[in-house]
Amino acid sequence: MNNSVTNTARLLWAGLRALLVLTLVTGVVYPLAITGVGQGLFSHQANGSEVKAEGKVVGSSLIGQAYNLPLKKGQETPQADLKWFQGRPQNGLGTNTVNTQYSLILSGATNRSGDNADLIKWVKEAKAAVVKDNSVTGYTVRPSDVPADAVTSSGSGLDPDISPEYARLQIHRVAQENGLSVARVTKLVDAHTEGRTLGFMGEPRVNVLELNLALKEAAQG
Repeated sequence: MNNSVTNTARLLWAGLRALLVLTLVTGVVYPLAITGVGQGLFSHQANGSEVKAEGKVVGSSLIGQAYNLPLKKGQETPQADLKWFQGRPQNGLGTNTVNTQYSLILSGATNRSGDNADLIKWVKEAKAAVVKDNSVTGYTVRPSDVPADAVTSSGSGLDPDISPEYARLQIHRVAQENGLSVARVTKLVDAHTEGRTLGFMGEPRVNVLELNLALKEAAQG
């Protein structure tokens, strides 16, 4: 009987020691090591790929932002602030009773098929708005000029980038709204256009937040 109790106690103590060691290694040492490597070698990415302006964090290069005018009385959907470059539509973002769209990061796709009536309506309305908003004196946008990313949301609804084609389509409107020359705004777009990753992965893109920060600096100068 005593031997049985002693053996059970030994097994329990061995199991407890194994639990404590595994907890220490996997729950403390390993996370601290990975955190240290991340902060030491990839601090920008590990801290959310923050974008700063005037000493303050204004967003992340990985998450899109909305550039809208404040809601007016009776409005349910804010109007786009046309002095800024606009990102992709945000139809994929979820909502709840407290937070809507970019007020709280809610990620998700529309999950609608290509022939869905709501999706078709959204695309038609978005295309009409892009044509109307970006057709200014001396520059007319045709429906055929509107790229797909201007009228469709990304799979997450949080895409921070737009295509160079969509950025260039907005140049004349942005230049007019900010009192800048078309040539100056074109240079900003060209400077913020990134090619394919490693030359073959993905598509050329323009980060909207970083472009708008450059635009703000140019307009203030």
